[in-house]
Amino acid sequence: MNTSFQQRLAQNYGRLSPRLREAGDYLVANPLDTATRSLRSVSDESGLAPATFSRLARALSYDSFEDLRDALRVQIGRQVASFASRAEGLRKTGGDGARGHLDRARDAAVGNIDKLLTQVDPDRFEAAVTRLHGARKVALLGALGSTGIAEYLGYMANFLGPNWTQLGRMGASVGAALADMDERDALLVITKPPYARVSMRAAEMAHAQGVYLVVITDSHACPALRIAQSGFIVPTEGSNFFTSYVATLFLLETLMAMLASKAGPDTAGRIGEIERRSRALQEVIDI
Repeated sequence: MNTSFQQRLAQNYGRLSPRLREAGDYLVANPLDTATRSLRSVSDESGLAPATFSRLARALSYDSFEDLRDALRVQIGRQVASFASRAEGLRKTGGDGARGHLDRARDAAVGNIDKLLTQVDPDRFEAAVTRLHGARKVALLGALGSTGIAEYLGYMANFLGPNWTQLGRMGASVGAALADMDERDALLVITKPPYARVSMRAAEMAHAQGVYLVVITDSHACPALRIAQSGFIVPTEGSNFFTSYVATLFLLETLMAMLASKAGPDTAGRIGEIERRSRALQEVIDI
């Protein structure tokens, strides 16, 4: 089992006891302390018994808490260079005004992408792309702040083929779209806290119908992650008051590039025909 600690926690979170969830939340929030300090120190700092962390490790299919710590050390080791460069960038950032905001936003955006690259398992990501490529239909769902992101992904995907649709767009019924989906199809859900009820219920409904479920979120506590065949946790820290979608867009644009690389020889002709019709309809202008 080569999944990361956060992936294991996300997949099992709904089945953990409240105490084990509390222990998992602490480890996610304090990975460096967990990786470098003794179990007794972690226990004292968190207010949880050492046995709680040992039980959590076993619940996540680690042989021991030490094995769980080793997994965190590997992940942290991948981040050392980016941590150092961001720390230097923050040291040089000073003052308020536009320059200060721009610098902080850049550091947060680059930091999120660097962190994402240490967390995503390339093999799992490749497997998800392959499954989406082979699906009869792919439905996209993003609500609240994720609505525009799902629409952007759908806009790109429709250049590759007609089998990608955005659920709930312009008031369309999500239930009607899900009614005809089965194990030949896929649903990709983009959701960030606070989770939209329609996204969670649609994920549950699709899962019950055998639909291949991909969930992209920023927390292991997302309810839909526990039923997803493929789940990806993206960093969302930013200098703005709102959740950053930079890493999410990075992941989705990479996904789209990988899908394009798998497309058949007719795809270029389809894209050319779309562009020709767009010009004929005067949807776009050439400068």
